[in-house]
Order: sequence, then C-alpha cells, then structure tokens
Amino acid sequence: MTSLSTNSAKQAGIGKIEKMLRPMILDCLSGYSRKQFMTDLTAGIIVGIVAIPLAIAFAIASGVSPEKGLITAVIAGFMISLLGGSRVQIGGPTGAFVIILFGIVEQYGVGGLATATLMAGLILVAMGLGGLGSVIKFIPYPVIVGFTSGIAVIIFTSQVRDLFGLPIEKLPGDFIGKWALYIQSFTHLNWQALAVAAISLLILILWPKINRKFPGSLVALFAAVAAVELLGLNVETIGSRFGEISSALPAPVLPDLNFATIQALVSPAISIALLGAIEALLSAVVADGMTGGQRHRSNMELVAQGAANIASPLFGGIPATGAIARTATNIRNGGRTPVAGIVHAVVVLFIMLFFGKLVTHIPLAALGAILVIVSYNMSEWRTFVTLWKTPASDVAVLLITFSLTVLTDLVVAIQAGVLLSVLLFMRQLAKVSGVTEVSRELGGGESKDENPSHYDNDAKDLKRVPPETDVYEVTGPFFFGTAFKFEEAVGDESKLMKIRILRMRNVPVIDSSGLNALRLFSQRCNKKKITLILSGVQYPVLRAISRAGLVEQIGRANITTHFDRAVNRAWEVYGGEPPPKDAPEDIWDYLDRVR
Repeated sequence: MTSLSTNSAKQAGIGKIEKMLRPMILDCLSGYSRKQFMTDLTAGIIVGIVAIPLAIAFAIASGVSPEKGLITAVIAGFMISLLGGSRVQIGGPTGAFVIILFGIVEQYGVGGLATATLMAGLILVAMGLGGLGSVIKFIPYPVIVGFTSGIAVIIFTSQVRDLFGLPIEKLPGDFIGKWALYIQSFTHLNWQALAVAAISLLILILWPKINRKFPGSLVALFAAVAAVELLGLNVETIGSRFGEISSALPAPVLPDLNFATIQALVSPAISIALLGAIEALLSAVVADGMTGGQRHRSNMELVAQGAANIASPLFGGIPATGAIARTATNIRNGGRTPVAGIVHAVVVLFIMLFFGKLVTHIPLAALGAILVIVSYNMSEWRTFVTLWKTPASDVAVLLITFSLTVLTDLVVAIQAGVLLSVLLFMRQLAKVSGVTEVSRELGGGESKDENPSHYDNDAKDLKRVPPETDVYEVTGPFFFGTAFKFEEAVGDESKLMKIRILRMRNVPVIDSSGLNALRLFSQRCNKKKITLILSGVQYPVLRAISRAGLVEQIGRANITTHFDRAVNRAWEVYGGEPPPKDAPEDIWDYLDRVR
C-alpha cells in the first residue's frame, strides 16, 4: 500500500512538472474555434503594425542597425508565442534592454552582443528548467519601480540628440557624460528636427483620443515622413545615418564562441538573462490580470524566453523579452491565444520583406518622439510619488535602485536594491523578534486582575510552575538576527535554578544560528545540572531541531507542544505533583498516532 502511495505521489509530481513545462499553445488549440482565430488574426495584425516602429527604435537606441530590431521581432516574437507559458504574451525587443545593449555594443561590438544574447538564452532555459520562475517574482516592489523608472530616464536621455537634431557623432556611454555633451551642443540644435519631433509627439498624445484601433505611432511616422519629403526638411533619417537597410531575413550564423569571448561576456549575459526574466514575468503577471485572472506558467515562459534569445542572435537579432505595451495592445484587441503572437511575427516579417526599403525614409526625430512616449509610460512616476508615502526603508531602496540604474549599471542597481531590501527587512524582523523572561512578570502570586495586560489563557498558568524554575519566551523567527538577543537574555549565570522552560509557541521557523544558540544554551544547562524544557514547539521547528541532533541533547521528554505539558514535565523533574489540570496531547504522542 505504501509503495502504491509513493508511486502515485511520484506520478503526480511528474505530472505537475510536465504541466509547468508545457507550452500554453498546446492547451489553447484544443477546441480552437474559427471565431477565436479571426479575433486572434485581427489582434495579431494590429500588434504587428505597432511593433514595427518600436522594434526599429529600440534597435537604434541599443546601438545596432534598424533591421536587427525587425529580425528580433520576427524570430523571438514567433518563438515566445510558440513555446511560451502565457496565452497572450508578445515578445520582442524592449526599452528595458537599451542601457545594457548599448554598453555591450560599445565595448564588445555587435558580434559580442550576439554571443552574450546566446549565452543569456541558455541561462534563461536553465532558470526555467530549474524552477526559478516563481523566485523572480519575489523581487521587492520598490526595486522594480526604481529600476523601471531609471530605465525610462536613460531611454529619454538617449533620444535627446535626435529630438533636437544635435550634431553629435558619438554619444558617451554614461549618463552624466551624455548630458554634459548635450549642454555643449544645444547652441547648434536643428529647429527643423525639433519641429518634426514636436509634431510627432503631439500626434502620439492626441491620436488615442481620436482612434484607439489604429496605432498612433504609425500615424506619427507617416506624417513625419510626408513632412520631410514634401517640404525638403534638413532632418536626419534612418537612411542618412545607416544607409541601405536589408529587407531580407539572413541565413542563420553561429556567433563567435571562443573561450576568451565567453569568459569576458559572462557578466553581460547574466545581466541580459536577469532583466529578460524579470521583464517577461512582470508582463505575464500584468497580462493575467487583464485577461480575468488566467494563470501563466512562469517556468515555461522562462524556457521560451531562453529559446527565443538563443534563436534571435543566430539570425542577427538582439535580446528579446515580454513587451508589456504590445501584450496589452494584443489583449485590448481580442487576442486570447498564442496564435495572435505568431500572427504578429508573420506580419512583421511580411512588412520587412516587402516594404523594408521604405524604412530608410523615417526621420530619427519621429522615432525619438515615439521613445519619449515609451519612456514616459515606463517611468511609473505616479507610483514613484506614491512610494514616497511608504516607510523610509522602502523610500531608501527606491532611491538607491533608481540612482544606481541611471548612474552605474542595471544589474548593480538590482543587486544593491535587493540586498538593501533584505537587510532592512531583517532589521525590522529583528525588532519584532525577541526573548523575554516572562516568569518575573507573571510568576509568584500575581493574579490576572493585578496585571490584566498579560492575561491570556496560556500565560496565566505560569503560576503553576514549580519553585526554582524560570520561564523564557522567544517571539518571532529564531534566526541570526535574534540569536544574539537570546544569548543576552538567557546569559544570567547568577540565578540558582533547577529548571528552565523555554516557550517557543510564537516561533514559526529557526535557522542554523538559532539552532546553534539553542545548542550552546542546552550545553550550559547540562553543565549546571539544569533541566531545559522546550514548550509550544511547532512542527517545522521540531523538524529542524531533530535534524540538528538537539532532540538527543535536550531529551525527547523535554520537548513539548504546549505549556501545560511543559509544566507537568517540570513537576516530574522537580519531584512533586502539579496542580490538577488536564494537559493537551503531546506532540510526540500525536506524531506516533498519525504515522
């Protein structure tokens, strides 16, 4: 019978893993209707059209040629929808990557970026197969807002040159260096480029109030191209900066994978993988809420993101992840299955193959205006302001993450933000955790009326403990943050006691530092012939104590689940009869009974 139960449990576990790593499209195609296909087709076409200017803009902002953004939207967008764990996720190049990719291209070139992207894809696949999809979700909210707002500032900063038509050949990589150069160059701004950017920005702001179906970004681009061509404006275009744009999908080529290159790109690859994972899962969570609570499969989504980032550089693409804005557009237009995402990739490919050469006429000032709107939407400035009203610790995490994102490196910002959040949380946890000697407060002949603030059904029975017995209580998690408090509280060696009861009813967990403090306390008690009794031990704590070998050291009979049991045990050790009271079932009796 036991073996059958074990086999059933194993099969259930395997089935759960298989479901977690099952592409969502396999579930969606079951019972897929013609009506849903038409809705997905419409949504996919609209999202595909929206993706064109964004893919081009993000590629240029990342320091690579425009067609690489289109290739990424096609290859990665297709792979993410085909293999993903979300029904509605749209993948492609995003603004979140701009800061990292620009730095990689500056230092290692386009070939280095391809290698780093491939490595990041492998890391993402490993994260998904390793079940880390849920872990990513535990990044503190102020950290997410801080780095997202920081990325928005960086994207806006990178577009100032094109918005004002500044005659700058090459931008510095750092934030302060960019603004220093902008200030020097503002006397040579191009008023025609500024006019194109302003008109494009105005269209992008007002168009959604006129028509929400047709994307305003395309209207702005059409208007900008028409103005430049018809009026003969002296404005830099994609063609004037990058020359002819290839409209063909290139054959796959494996990037340079020599050991020295791989070793140098480990850190950038980890940066791409972490950011891609965070962005994709955030987008998937937002999509779940927009579609009425449908649950995505986070681990499968990471595997799909990894596969997309492995495939993208083979064709000359750049890193990709889940795109929140395009995903939201997909949902608002009726997309409900991965078919819409696949259609979106096909639409981008079609436009690239047959209309790719028209891309060269797009003014860079208009693309800059599009990225200004993207950065504004990413900034989450309202949330940023709201977080100012939260505890000072959260504000500190927000500001440090934001500042480090803008001034240094995104991964450094995330690491510092998470580390600071953990340290501040442990500080708060240590404040509410502690050790008190409750026998001084509630012992002797004190009645519940004389000290009503300490009255509860368990604490009032401290009057029943035998003489020469003291009682301590640990409150909160017994971890390294409270271990020193415990040692200070129980370190009084001057009292002559025979029995010590340690109440642990409010201890949900214990770590190795807590176990070590408990071990040392038990050893001191044994040396002084003092019996240590643990009271109110919860099962997770009991399991940890057992694994640490403390059950044998303290004694099985001295570890109890309730204070009444601990009192009865104390009277047994003392050698007398306790006042009459029925004690609840002991934890050992319970465990023996249910086994």
